[in-house]
Amino acid sequence: MEQRELGRSGLIVHPFVFGGNVFGWTADEKTSFGLLDTFVDGGFNFVDTADVYSKWAPGHTGGESETIIGNWLKQGGKRDQIILATKVGKPMGEDKTGLSKAYITKALEDSLKRLQTDYIDLYQSHEDDTKTPLEETLATFTDLIKQGKVRAIGASNYNAARLHEALQVSKDNGLARYESLQPEYNLYARADYEHQYESLCRENNLGVITYFSLASGFLTGKYRSEADLTKSKRGGGIKKYLNGRGYKILAALDKVAGEYNATPAAVALAWVMARPGITGPIASATSIQQLKEIAKAAELNLSPEAIELLTTASSY
Repeated sequence: MEQRELGRSGLIVHPFVFGGNVFGWTADEKTSFGLLDTFVDGGFNFVDTADVYSKWAPGHTGGESETIIGNWLKQGGKRDQIILATKVGKPMGEDKTGLSKAYITKALEDSLKRLQTDYIDLYQSHEDDTKTPLEETLATFTDLIKQGKVRAIGASNYNAARLHEALQVSKDNGLARYESLQPEYNLYARADYEHQYESLCRENNLGVITYFSLASGFLTGKYRSEADLTKSKRGGGIKKYLNGRGYKILAALDKVAGEYNATPAAVALAWVMARPGITGPIASATSIQQLKEIAKAAELNLSPEAIELLTTASSY
């Protein structure tokens, strides 16, 4: 299977990233263990989570996903088989938020404890913190790398100007730099990444791991009419895709999926993987069957004609 370096980090990953937002939310611990075992046994190695997952669920406080991953690591002994990414900065309650030195230092220790490991491969700023100087944030991350607690750092939900500024601050001050960006990107949501970030990431050799890579499930082909929106908890967020452009994308996915004997979801992820400058899409699954179907994306070597068909159908 193909391997790619994440930016200039030295982290070597397979181009399909398992999204850990489901662990402890829509996948209980037993299911999550099965999914993680299947993922690693399938030859993949990149798992992405965040300290705040799944604080949004009733009765949750955050840390549920990291705790399940930690329990899985403890019972399975597979720490050296995965590249583990988590995030810091989103509100975790009271004054637990932001990217100050004091908070990052505390939040990292909390994440390490939940994950039952002594280092994080990729530690990401989950969102920008304009109240904290970039120098303070990046110097803190640099210290954590020197201590061996973090191997590389990344950014998520930064606008392009701030990401560019952060890279310059790192360069000017001899600090660790963000090696990756985690933006929203998929066949439907293309414009923001392609206009704001694509050239910046490619010019600076940043790794790119995309979230909402299946447009909240729309690109699986499961939702084709408003009547389908009741099929899952996420259905309400799909309505915005049910338009002429959305249907054109689904038609192209159906055509390519038929040619490759794959699901529309696998084809949609394969298109992202084939995009120059992308390290890999993040996608999650709540059943082993679902995981195996989308993991086939890594085996699909889409032809230039198939890529062009999808790119044209999704033009904006």
